[in-house]
Formats: sequence, structure tokens, C-alpha cells
Amino acid sequence: MGRQIGLLINRRGAVTHVIVGDAKGVFIPSLEGYPLGRKALRGLRLVHTHLKNEKLTQDDLTDLALLRLDMLAAIGVSGDAPGGVQVAHLLPGAGRESRIEIIEEKDFSRLRMDFDGFVSSLEEEMQRRRVFSQADKRERAMLISVSARPKYELEESVEELKELAASADVLVLDAAIQRIKEINPRYLMGEGRMKDVIINALDKGATLLIFDQDLSPSQIKAITDLTELKVIDRSQLILDIFARRAHSREGKVQVELAQLRYMLPKLTGKGTAMSRLMGGIGGRGPGETKLEVDRRRVRDRIHLLEKELRTISEARRQRKHRRVERGIPIVSIVGYTNAGKSTLLNALTSSATVVEDKMFATLDTASRRLRFPREREVIITDTVGFIRDLPKDLMAAFRATLEELEDANLLLHVVDVSNPRFGQHMESVSGILEELGLAGKRKLLVFNKIDRLQPGEAKALAARYNAVAVSALDKKTFANLLRAMENHIWNEKLEEVRL
Repeated sequence: MGRQIGLLINRRGAVTHVIVGDAKGVFIPSLEGYPLGRKALRGLRLVHTHLKNEKLTQDDLTDLALLRLDMLAAIGVSGDAPGGVQVAHLLPGAGRESRIEIIEEKDFSRLRMDFDGFVSSLEEEMQRRRVFSQADKRERAMLISVSARPKYELEESVEELKELAASADVLVLDAAIQRIKEINPRYLMGEGRMKDVIINALDKGATLLIFDQDLSPSQIKAITDLTELKVIDRSQLILDIFARRAHSREGKVQVELAQLRYMLPKLTGKGTAMSRLMGGIGGRGPGETKLEVDRRRVRDRIHLLEKELRTISEARRQRKHRRVERGIPIVSIVGYTNAGKSTLLNALTSSATVVEDKMFATLDTASRRLRFPREREVIITDTVGFIRDLPKDLMAAFRATLEELEDANLLLHVVDVSNPRFGQHMESVSGILEELGLAGKRKLLVFNKIDRLQPGEAKALAARYNAVAVSALDKKTFANLLRAMENHIWNEKLEEVRL
């Protein structure tokens, strides 16, 4: 026939697939019946022929690693009879250059191997070397960042991505950072390098690839064609966190709306089972395709959510109007996510808003009364945390909520001054406020978490940035803050209070 023949065999010894290839190789079909689970190997081995008795190719070895096959064997053909045989298998915990071992036997009939015993001990050793417990049911991720930006910026961005992953209850196993001159339109990085990253992720037991950069629909398709691992980008991770944290009806509507807007351009058909026929000439008969039905349903759902959001926004505007009529000043707390905004709100108002040491722990807007001496009071509100490169769909969905900031008499810009990237966080928040048209709004800069700094450092930083230094965990540090708020709201002379 002049074609390579391949067999896929499971651990019970049953042949699951017979593959007829061409002269150069065999095409391995979808292995949906043997998915990559929590074990290190798939449970299938491939035995195929090499028509010119040639050695295993790089494509063979790449397939072995990407597909996590138990073993891969190539039987050379010499004339009309089998010649030599090469058997390759993965190694546990090996480095990039030596993760595969090849066993060669020049006479096919002399190969002797206790396959069952060998693959069981191999998989057991692979499992033993992994850094996570089998009882840990969390998603396990490899973080990937590819950009032309300076390396230190990439590293800082990946550190933030780790915090986001932790907030989404994802176990981070490793991170791959590559600084390149030009982004690859299909894989961000080169195809060979992308395969190396995927193989490394599989070696470590990852179930998820998280990209620090936003992926286009074509990039998602190209990368998912290489691997069965789930592939998401930074925006999708943030949307998932928001979906977990939303508790109010308004928050849930806003998050679902953002997710659907994000998903709509990425709805594409996969495989031959998905018809590409559209309406009109050539499309009559089958009716609407599944892809078009999905798109239409998403658009209809978006329309309904937008209508519901307008109703909710109208109710909010009425509540706001009543507050304005009463003449009660409004103070809005803004800041980077996990800066301690909710903790500060709780401490100032003796309330119990949900607080966690995680990014976006609080999503729903909370409003509380804060009473000052001389029977004066303000409404103080906690808003959703900001973050660098906040997804556009999320900004659009939350715009109605963030528009409440327009009516604030004062914005408290809370900064986690103990974070080494606090300067970048301040710039990100200022950029978002400018995008919302709030750059000219009266603001009071508040440096939080001074309890984590060395004595005297907080005072020096506060003086440098003209900020008020507090620890939301220590009410004794609030004197300066309360006086500064009174001064900004009622234009009273600020009296200095020693830290």
C-alpha cells in the first residue's frame, strides 16, 4: 500500500483505533474516549510502522509528549518483513532536553517488555513527583506571558496574574515568560515554543493555561487545536472572579452581560459536525445552523440583560435623588483591588461588609452612614476595585454603577502602600477615573496598611505624596483621615494630628 499503519491500544490490550496514514506518517484522531484526567498518562499506547525502517521522528516524540501517551513504538519495515523497533516513553520529572527515553531493538521479534508493570510504576513515579496532592480538586494552571515590554514589567504582571488566579481558587504550578520583538499572530510566541510550554504544563499536571495577554478568537482556536487543556486569557479570568463574587441582582446582571459580550465574537464552529451554511443561496433547507442559533440566543440574552440593567439603574437614580434632596454629602471609596477599601469602610462605620485578603473579594456596592461630631453625617460608599487593563466589556457593564462616583462630594483614593507596585496601582486608578470623566473630582489620597511598613516610613511617604496614612485595622490612626474628610467636605481648616 505504501502507507503507514498505526494501532492505538488501551491498557486492557484492546485495539481502540486502526489508523491508515500516508507514506510519511499517521494522523492521530480525537481521543475523546480517553480524556486527560487527573492521572499523568492517557492510558493509550501507539504502535505504528515506518516504511523505510527510519528512526522515530521529532513529530513522533512531540505527539508522545503532547498527547501523554503511555508509550509510542515504531516498527521499521525491511522489504516485506518487520525490521527493528524503537519504543519511546516519557520520563518522570525530566528536564526539557531529556524528558523522553528511547529503547531500540534491531530485531523486532526479540523485544521483551512487561508493559503493564512498567507503565504502572512509571505513572506512579510521575504522580509522586508532582507538587500537588491528588486530593486537591482545584484547577491547576500554567501562567503564560508573551510581550515586547521590558522583562521586569512582564514579571510584575505575572505576579499580579498569580494573585488573580489565587482569588479564582486556581492552583498555580508554574509560569512561562517570554519577551519577544514581534507577537506571533497565531500563537503569540513561535509554534515550537508554544508546544514546549504546553508539554511543560502537562508534565506538571496542569489542567488550564492562563494567558496574561488578551487572546483573539483565532489565537484561542489555534492554541486549543494544539492541546486539550483549557485556554483562557486575563479578561476571562477576571470575569470568572466577578461571577464568583457577585451576590446582588445588579452585580449578577452586570457580570453576565460582560461575559456574554466577551463570548459573542468568540463563538465559532468547530469540527465537521458544525455546519458553516448560512441563509440565502446554498443555505436553504437545513434552516438556521447551530452556530447562528447560539449567536442569536446570546444577542437576545444581552438585549434582555441590558433592559433589566436600565430598570435597576433607574431605581438607583431615584434613591440617589432622595439622598441629594436631603443634602447628605456622599463620599465614595475608590482604589486598586485588594487595597483594603472594604476593611476601611467596616472600620469607619462599624459595619460588616465581606472582607478577604484576595483580589475582588468585594464586588457589590455597599453604602453606609458615617457620623461626624456636631451631628453631621455623610453617606460613604465602597465601589468595585479597579485593576490594570480592566476588561472593556466589564467597564461597559459596570459603567452605570461607576457613574455614581459623579455625584460624590469626595473620592477617597485608598492605596495599599505596603505593595511594592503601589505607584503603578495609583496610575491605573487615575487612568480609569480619567476615562470615566472624573479626573477633576475632589480626591483625598489615603495610604492604607501602614502597619506593614517600618516605623517612620509611612510618615515620609505620606508627606511625599500629600496623603493621609492609616491602618484600616487600627482605628487609632483615623484621626487625621476624619479631619481631612471634614476639611474637604465642609471646607474647614485642617488641624494637623500627629501620626
